Amino acid sequence: MTAPWLVGLDVDGTILLQDEMMSPGVPEAIARLRDAGHTVTIATGRSWMATRRYVEELEIDAEYVVCSNGAVTMRRVGDEWERWSIETFDPSPVLALLQERLPDARYMVELASGQRLYTEQLDDWTLDGGRRVDFDELAAEPVSRVVVVSPGHDEEDFHRLVADAGLNEVSYAIGWTAWLDIAPQGVDKGTALERVRTELGLPGERVLVAGDGRNDIGMFGWARTLGGRAVAMGQAPAEVQDAATEITDDVDDGGLARALNTLPAPAQVSAGE
Repeated sequence: MTAPWLVGLDVDGTILLQDEMMSPGVPEAIARLRDAGHTVTIATGRSWMATRRYVEELEIDAEYVVCSNGAVTMRRVGDEWERWSIETFDPSPVLALLQERLPDARYMVELASGQRLYTEQLDDWTLDGGRRVDFDELAAEPVSRVVVVSPGHDEEDFHRLVADAGLNEVSYAIGWTAWLDIAPQGVDKGTALERVRTELGLPGERVLVAGDGRNDIGMFGWARTLGGRAVAMGQAPAEVQDAATEITDDVDDGGLARALNTLPAPAQVSAGE
């Protein structure tokens, strides 16, 4: 029996198109790998609340799913899920720096429980079960992430802000639009997937990860270090592609399915070596 692969997949821009439809061929490719005995899971910046529907739609049967850019890992327990691993940090210093530089921005934090606190409505963010609070209440307890949305600023502004504010004290990712997603220091999708890989006892050289954003760079570095495969989508920014071991087609053209279909077919996996 050939050892199975651990496959970690980003969601937006990798599994999903911009309109949240599936990228061509993805459901079929994931089903094929699942039936072959590979461990296919999701590694996303989304919260679990915004991720679970795709786990179910794709019939992913993995025991673990990585959310919130690695700060939260969910574990399947029977028909339910539990928050298996949660990384948190004190958001006070970061929030103080950001408020000073972006006083008109909108802020959100995710607590260890998964609840979200926010200062104003954030478009494109799942806030079901969340609570609107005053800014000062955002730092009342440790959080697993801080999200800053500032439509009046572009990517260059955020890069400059990160440098000026000294945000190297935490891990961060700058989104496609005007948001900054801040996680605990040293935490990313790769650190969470390594915990999952170790728990499952899977070989490091048999990992494949795929993504398209700057928050996937850490995951790519993790896979490369282990001798695995890091697949950048064709539409990914240059720095993301540079961090990968290979580049596939754009998400609109079924790039993820193309990459997944290079893994061994079911007959090859079960035949032994």
